[in-house]
Amino acid sequence: MMQIIIAAAIIGAIGLVIAILLGIAAIQFAVPVDEKEIAVREELPGNNCGGCGYAGCDALAKAIAAGEAAVNACPVGGAAVADKIGAIMGVEGGDAAKMVAFVKCGGTCEKTEIKANYYGISDCKKAVAIPGRGDKSCAFGCLGFGSCVAACQFDAIHVQHGVAVVDKEKCVACGKCVKECPNKLIELIPYDGKFAVNCSNKDKGPKVMAVCDVGCIGCGICAKQCEFGAVTVENNIAHIDQSKCTGCGKCAEKCPKKIIVAH
Repeated sequence: MMQIIIAAAIIGAIGLVIAILLGIAAIQFAVPVDEKEIAVREELPGNNCGGCGYAGCDALAKAIAAGEAAVNACPVGGAAVADKIGAIMGVEGGDAAKMVAFVKCGGTCEKTEIKANYYGISDCKKAVAIPGRGDKSCAFGCLGFGSCVAACQFDAIHVQHGVAVVDKEKCVACGKCVKECPNKLIELIPYDGKFAVNCSNKDKGPKVMAVCDVGCIGCGICAKQCEFGAVTVENNIAHIDQSKCTGCGKCAEKCPKKIIVAH
């Protein structure tokens, strides 16, 4: 019996020593925890989409707590999350206007011609590698193979009649579709923006008209109509500065190709 008691005492003593050593190690090697970082992380939506430019919500929370990122850096959370994080950091939430993706192409199957039959992998980056950049007559337009669709975590973009179309109500402006499009057709514009140019063809007018019924011909009529300097023509393509656009609609009304559309 005495041997059992001695063995139990030895085991207990060893356990006590180990516990003390672990406690000391925990104190010595403890990693400082930023309470603000934890609080900020709790307010972030947790999509880990990378739209903020960081690897995920954990990385963004750390950057915000360290003052390296703005409190409104999360495109998914929007103004509501920005205000909550601003309160944690002791600053104003700032301007966090809702942004959405917009596909700058109106060349649906009815508006542009198919110059070849593509039988490869249904991926825009693969299709654009073939001679002529895809199967459509317009080499600048939407390829329609859905790489942007596959990249979207929010079911906000789908290919309709050969062209990707964004659902404004579902889009959170994470920017993944922007990065995925090989023809650089997608840009982020304000949710409440009134008009946008639905084309990206940089060729001159005659070449554009030969491949698409609705392509921008770079005539400049839209720019002449705008009283606020919001519309410019560069590289034969019109572009609207959303920060200057008042939504008067004169550019859309006078556009001969009707390629400036209500957003």
